[in-house]
Amino acid sequence: MIQFNVPLYVEKEMEYIQKVIINQKISGDGEFTKKCHEWLERNFYIKKALLTTSCTHALEMAALLLDIKEGDEVIMPAFTFVSTANAFVLRGAKIVFVDIRPDTMNIDETKIEAAITNKTKVVVPVHYAGVACEMDKIMEIANRYNLFVVEDAAQGVMSKYNGKALGTIGHFGTYSFHETKNYTCGEGGALLINDDRFVERAEILREKGTNRSRFLRGQVDKYSWVDIGSSYLPSELNAAMLLAQLEYSDNVNQYRKELWEYYDRLLKNSSIQLPVVPIECDHNAHMFYIKTKCINERSALIEYLRENNVISSFHYVPLHSSKAGMLFSSFHGVDENTTKESERLLRLPLHYSLSKQEVETVCELINCFYKEEQK
Repeated sequence: MIQFNVPLYVEKEMEYIQKVIINQKISGDGEFTKKCHEWLERNFYIKKALLTTSCTHALEMAALLLDIKEGDEVIMPAFTFVSTANAFVLRGAKIVFVDIRPDTMNIDETKIEAAITNKTKVVVPVHYAGVACEMDKIMEIANRYNLFVVEDAAQGVMSKYNGKALGTIGHFGTYSFHETKNYTCGEGGALLINDDRFVERAEILREKGTNRSRFLRGQVDKYSWVDIGSSYLPSELNAAMLLAQLEYSDNVNQYRKELWEYYDRLLKNSSIQLPVVPIECDHNAHMFYIKTKCINERSALIEYLRENNVISSFHYVPLHSSKAGMLFSSFHGVDENTTKESERLLRLPLHYSLSKQEVETVCELINCFYKEEQK
């Protein structure tokens, strides 16, 4: 069976995890958490990185830091995971969805400005498949209208836009280290803070509303409750596992790209629509997807691959068409691409444990499926 996803494991994880247990410092913000922060800040030129228990919590922290209130509006694509919207809905915001680009499946930057009202406070670009949104245009619009930008870079660790790491361009960026991502600690995430105004309060919110971080640095003689907050710290066990993978990330990134490019080469001359990566984007090979003619063809291909021991998967059902989406959001303009393109998209197996021979097998099966369809 060719699995759709196998969580990354690079062997040094156990050494680091054992060290955590031996040192008897298992709760968050210990040696390995600090080393993860340092690695992210050093390699991606981030002003401040804070590990969180998930990308969901990183997004929720961003909403808290921006003081999102009832009546505020937040613009984002409907083709995304529910956490992107939930983080702001929890604060009382109304979500305003705009259409996506059919080439990258990212938010259509040309549709954002028309959706802005005097209630708009934030734009949330989602970097789908680790391919960057058109951030220059998005930041230009945000600056002109005095809006904040929170990058949902859950899938974007190691990806760049015009040489800048995804998550470092907006006011905030968020990463995911879920087991389905390129680098994982089971459940985990990170909040990237690119605006100095929010650094100190972010540490407080993450530490249950206390100034414990300042206490640990010796800046105060005791810590106390000073603000709202919650427990967003992952354990040292999570951080230890993550650090091992971050240290090996160049190797992982290179091999994933080789697999991605092999898919692209083997399927290039077929009639199947393949992913588009704009020239200014350096992607991380988070996923390789194809687009079928319609949802029925996609369902048939998924079943055909499964019958031949290959697991593939569709992706998001657009949020504006969901029950909660109808309650907490609106779609600005026409849904020209979001639903249509989402119903055609099919993700193929792509993970560090995948062999190039398995990629060949998947591509051969896809080609066989379409040959049979044409008979």
